[in-house]
Amino acid sequence: MCGFFQRHLQNRLLERRIRRNRLVTKDGRCNIEFGNVMYSNHFAFIADFWTTFVEIRWRYVLFFFIAAFTLSWFIFGLLWYWIARSNRDLSWQNPPDGHTPCVDNVQGLTASFLYSLETQTTIGYGGRAITPLCPGAVALIVIQSLIGAIINCFMCGIILSKISLPKKRAKTITFSEMAVICPKNGTLCLSIRVANMRKTLMIGSQIYGKLLRTTHPADGESIIMDQVNIDFTVEGGKDNLFFVCPLTLYHVIDRNSPFFKMAVDTLHKQEFELVVFLDGTAESTSSSCQVRTSFIPSEIMWGYDFLPIISRSKQGKYRVDFSNFSRVVPVTTAHCVCCFHNLKGHHLHSREGQVNQGFEAIDISEQHPTVTKM
Repeated sequence: MCGFFQRHLQNRLLERRIRRNRLVTKDGRCNIEFGNVMYSNHFAFIADFWTTFVEIRWRYVLFFFIAAFTLSWFIFGLLWYWIARSNRDLSWQNPPDGHTPCVDNVQGLTASFLYSLETQTTIGYGGRAITPLCPGAVALIVIQSLIGAIINCFMCGIILSKISLPKKRAKTITFSEMAVICPKNGTLCLSIRVANMRKTLMIGSQIYGKLLRTTHPADGESIIMDQVNIDFTVEGGKDNLFFVCPLTLYHVIDRNSPFFKMAVDTLHKQEFELVVFLDGTAESTSSSCQVRTSFIPSEIMWGYDFLPIISRSKQGKYRVDFSNFSRVVPVTTAHCVCCFHNLKGHHLHSREGQVNQGFEAIDISEQHPTVTKM
C-alpha cells in the first residue's frame, strides 16, 4: 500500500514538473506570466472592460452578477427609504390621518428594499405602489428602471458571450496524447493524430506547428524561445481540410527539418517543445477558433505508428473506433534520419533499420477498449 502511494506521489510530482516546464499545456493553455508591468498599463484593461469581463473566470462573473443586482437593489432601497422619510411616510414618524404617502405600504427599510427589488425586476406584487404626488419618487422610478435595464443587458451579454466563446468549440477537437516517428510513403515522418468529435465540420481548417527551443548562437546571447516553423500535411493537402473524420498529420523529416539530426537514442535528451495549431471556422456558429496542443520529447515515440481507426460497416456506413485513437504499434524504423536516407558517413545501421529493443507487439483484439481523453 505504501509503495502504491509513493509511486502515485512520484507520478503526480513528475506530471506537475512537466506541466510547469512547458509553454503550452496539452489542453492548449499558455503557461506564461507577465512581470514588471507598469501600473499605468493596467488602466488599459479597464478601458477595454468588455473583453476583460468576457475573459475572466466564471466564478468572478457570477460574483459580479450577484453583486451588481444586489447592490443596485440595496442602494435604490436606501433612496426609497430617504424619500419615504422626507415625506414622513414611515411608521415611527406617526403620519397623521389622511396622509398620502409617496409609495403605498413602504413604512420601513425592509419594505423599501422589497419595493426597490420589485421595481427593478418588474415583479409588481401589488402590495406596494407609487403615487403621483411626489415628483422625486417619479423621477427615481424612471432612473432605476433605466439603470436596471442597462445592468440586465450588460450581464446577460457577458454570460451569452462566455457561453458562445469559440474556445468552447475547441474542446470537442482532440489530439493524440503521443506523436510518433516512422516511415511513410518512402520518407521518415513525424505523425500526429487529430479528431473532430462533432459531426459538424470545421470550415477552412489549417494545420501548422512551431518548434520552441533554446538556441546558443556563437556570435550572440542565447535565445530562450526560438521559434522554428514546422509544416504539417495530410494526404489530401495541408489547406482546406475535409475535417469530417480523424486525420493523421505528417511532418516530413528532411534536411530542412529541425528533427534531421536527431536519433532514437538522442531524441529524449533534447530540450524542445512542439506546439501544434489548428485554425478553422465552426460550421454551426461561423466563429473562428484555434486549437492548440504541445509535445515534449518524452511524448514523441520513435519507431511506432498509429493503429487504423476507420472502417466500414456492413450497412455501408463509415465507423470511427476512438478506442484506438491514441494506440500505437511498433514498426521497423531506422535508428536515425541519416541512416534512413543512407547518407555517406552515417551508415551506422542498414536502410531497413531495426526494431528498437523493448518494443512489444500488442494484440488489440484482446485488450479492453480505452476511452479517449478530451
